[in-house]
Amino acid sequence: MDREGYFRIGTVLKTKGLKGEMQLYMDYDGVENINITSMFLDIAGKLVPFFVESIKHNQKNSAYLYLEDIDTIEKASTLVRKDIFLPNKAKPKKRKEDFGLKDLKGFIAVDINEGELGEITDIHEFPQQLIAAVTYKNNEVLFPLNESIILGIDRVKNIVTVDLPDGLLDVYME
Repeated sequence: MDREGYFRIGTVLKTKGLKGEMQLYMDYDGVENINITSMFLDIAGKLVPFFVESIKHNQKNSAYLYLEDIDTIEKASTLVRKDIFLPNKAKPKKRKEDFGLKDLKGFIAVDINEGELGEITDIHEFPQQLIAAVTYKNNEVLFPLNESIILGIDRVKNIVTVDLPDGLLDVYME
């Protein structure tokens, strides 16, 4: 299965008990608000579907899961450290006020001087700030996401207009 129509919500951390229960790490915000009846696990590069028997969200970013037909610790242990995906149609719709800088992943970055830089492929989170990654002329370019760099965000066209500091792109092109 192609991952294009799916989004990652977390990872199976470890087994719990002897009856196939697994502990999950959920790094997707708001996953506790999604009614999950089935999920896909990345096994050997392919998304394999599983039906959910029960899922209990015990803390932020953590849940306990039982899957149908996974009823022993041996079966569950084969799924440890596997990434978990849901179809894009299960993704909760964000309200306008819930939109944040992390949501810029997938947007096209356009510099006011250089023009289109490319799609924001990743957003790295550091204690001081968020850093966007864009592949520009076959080089990965990193730039901070802050008020002095971002001039505008078009959520309809998925475009973020930026004013990169002079010489920043030159550092990556050498």
